[in-house]
Amino acid sequence: MKLTSSVLELDLPEVENRIRRFIKEYVENAGANGLVLGLSGGIDSATTAGISSLSIGGPRVTGLMLPEKETYNTKDIDDAKFVAEKFCLKTQICDITPALDGFYKTIPIFDQEDKLCKGNVKARTRMIYLYYYANKLNKIVCGSSDKSETMMGYFTKWGDVAADISPLMDLYKTQVRKLAEHIGIPPKLAAKPSTPALWPNQLAETELGIKYETLDLILYGLERFMTTEDIAQQLSVKKPLIEKVKSRWLAVEHKRRLPLAPKVEYRTVGTDFRLPRHIY
Repeated sequence: MKLTSSVLELDLPEVENRIRRFIKEYVENAGANGLVLGLSGGIDSATTAGISSLSIGGPRVTGLMLPEKETYNTKDIDDAKFVAEKFCLKTQICDITPALDGFYKTIPIFDQEDKLCKGNVKARTRMIYLYYYANKLNKIVCGSSDKSETMMGYFTKWGDVAADISPLMDLYKTQVRKLAEHIGIPPKLAAKPSTPALWPNQLAETELGIKYETLDLILYGLERFMTTEDIAQQLSVKKPLIEKVKSRWLAVEHKRRLPLAPKVEYRTVGTDFRLPRHIY
């Protein structure tokens, strides 16, 4: 197998149809009124919003824009509004600044200088808003996580990854960008640099230390049990970089699973006790 960009090519009409069926059937089976999702102005949320609208109709999709003072970005709000208008979504802007200030003031050990812990509070606060709207409106929370960031653990546990369904989670970032253009998102927005927007000037590729075009091919090779030597040779990158990606992928497995429990009874929830829908 040759690790070139061609291995990540998709039959985009088929992928679109498969995701649309998945979303539509899940909402119908759940007896829900529709979907709630975060609308950040980024490529993952834009693609999720677009394909959700195509699946069940824009009026049944509620897009929450959740700005806060420290990372407020007019361009992101404009991009979010553009996507909402293009795909006929219902929207709501919720300024989460007062809620965040409340957390900062009432957590006894809160440290303003610890931007990681502070950023995680922001991500989990966004989740609270999404789930409140979902509960109140009898809707499903639709996540926008992609495969690249999920494999790398580049998300906040119980924060931005928290959702009932994640339609893009089996697509690498570069594949999401292709799907975005396929469903009508402008190339400029599809190529927009990714950021969790947890602190000013945060960029995903800077923190990951690698471009998505290279990361996706490394992850593709690791997923198919290729050796680090083969991947490094084929991509003409240094072996330590491959090992760093692999180590992180394996180390963050705990973020992708339910909480661990000791084996006590016959079957254990989340391990050997997993049921398909409608089995009983």
